[in-house]
Amino acid sequence: MRQNPAVTFMGVLAELEAGMAELSTPMRVYVAAGRFTEADPDLPELAARSRTLLATITADEAWRRFLHAYAPPSVPEICAALEPVETHEAAALLAQVAAVDLVWPSHRHLPVETAERGADQVVSALGPEASWWTNHDFECGAVNGLPPLFDSLLAGTDGEYFALTLQIADD
Repeated sequence: MRQNPAVTFMGVLAELEAGMAELSTPMRVYVAAGRFTEADPDLPELAARSRTLLATITADEAWRRFLHAYAPPSVPEICAALEPVETHEAAALLAQVAAVDLVWPSHRHLPVETAERGADQVVSALGPEASWWTNHDFECGAVNGLPPLFDSLLAGTDGEYFALTLQIADD
């Protein structure tokens, strides 16, 4: 299933976790990576992992005051908010979600090189057949919001492993 020998040697999960660690920033960019336990996981299972990530943010003390009455959307609601992303666009979008602030695009959460390196590592680990999804139309800036704040989610899976990156901001 894996075609990149470097990823096979290091281990897909370790490679994903290393790349995702580079993309994470305190209180702004939240990440998760893992291996599915369900048989034949697809978009609903990826949405369930996204829901878990949203619950993590809800529990974060920094965001609790903005999200005090918030409950993450249901799995079907998250599925409905997601649009497919072409695999060849995934690394650039992943780097953008991690590095470029949603509210103030001139502000960077990460150096561009760091975000690109981490994004390339994650996309490589999931491979060219991975499926990618987002709630953000990067061309026009529209977002199918998941929490009641500014957010941008990019989620990918190869059917065995998954990677989630969510930037959250308040104006």
